[in-house]
Amino acid sequence: MYKIETHSHTKEGSACGYSDGYECARARKEEGYDVVIVTDHFFRGNTRPKRDLPWEQYVEEFCSGYEHEKEEGDRIGLTVLFGWEENFHGAEFLIYGLDKAWLLKHPDMITWTPRQQYEAVHADGGFVVQAHPFRQRDYLEGIGLYPNHIDAVEAINTSNPRIQNERGTWFADQFGFAKTAGSDVHGKWPIGGGMLTEKKIVTIRDYIDMIQNREPYTLIDRHLEDLKPPEGFKKFN
Repeated sequence: MYKIETHSHTKEGSACGYSDGYECARARKEEGYDVVIVTDHFFRGNTRPKRDLPWEQYVEEFCSGYEHEKEEGDRIGLTVLFGWEENFHGAEFLIYGLDKAWLLKHPDMITWTPRQQYEAVHADGGFVVQAHPFRQRDYLEGIGLYPNHIDAVEAINTSNPRIQNERGTWFADQFGFAKTAGSDVHGKWPIGGGMLTEKKIVTIRDYIDMIQNREPYTLIDRHLEDLKPPEGFKKFN
């Protein structure tokens, strides 16, 4: 079985990240992961680069966390793949299957609705997963569900309580969506969620095809209540 982290952040791309890409790669390797997908917070989320930067500079800085993690991953034998997490009024979407060049070509994406995002991503072969759909926080106004504009549901997010993940699983089942799982890890401290697969994932297309084709995989059933953070650890999500 291969262990995949499908939802992770670095401090270069995400303002809530606390470890750089190099540190994250080493930490995931020590945890026993074979694959990590870096999904830093993009423009409308809790992004690190300043939003008033020229678009090309913003994208370059945003992608640096992934690039650092991939550089270290290549050195130590960890497959590191690219994605991002975009926000729409508190609802968040994991985008897979596209790259930096695609981002550079779409500066207008910062004004897209979920429908426009879905259509544009699909037009170029990408894949959209609604992240932690029932996440509740005191800084969020409410919950937004977008079954018409996604391909799958993150049913288990390790950084969320069990009850919120049970609701995410219910949402996926009600609409017949494939389910994914990820840690939503923001640094080197181990959280240990994600997915176990029989298929070796080498490219982001391998991952997308596995989900779309309902190939065998297992969600790691791990939740916020399972975590035992070290003393002084600051919750980030």
